[in-house]
Amino acid sequence: MIEESDNSQQKTDSRLSREIGAKAKRKLKAQRQGTPGIWFGLGMMGLIGWSVAIPTLLGASLGLWLDQHYSGPRSWTLALLLAGLVIGCWNAWHWVDREQREMHEEENDDD
Repeated sequence: MIEESDNSQQKTDSRLSREIGAKAKRKLKAQRQGTPGIWFGLGMMGLIGWSVAIPTLLGASLGLWLDQHYSGPRSWTLALLLAGLVIGCWNAWHWVDREQREMHEEENDDD
């Protein structure tokens, strides 16, 4: 009974020491690389914003042109504005998801 308790304690201690070692490695790597500045964060926000804004504006522009040349009972501007917004949001989500996966892969490679 005592041996089982000691074995369980050793497994817990071993797991804890591995987790502490991994966290220490990540912390040392972060200190070596330095923290990204405010300009990096603003640049990322701008990049995501433009990835949504450009398809939205292109959709609205095409819709305005279609409404001027081929007017009908429905508004092309509204429909293509919405389509551009959906495409832009999907584009931003896809980009952020890819960056997040790369960060996790890099983190796992360090362990």
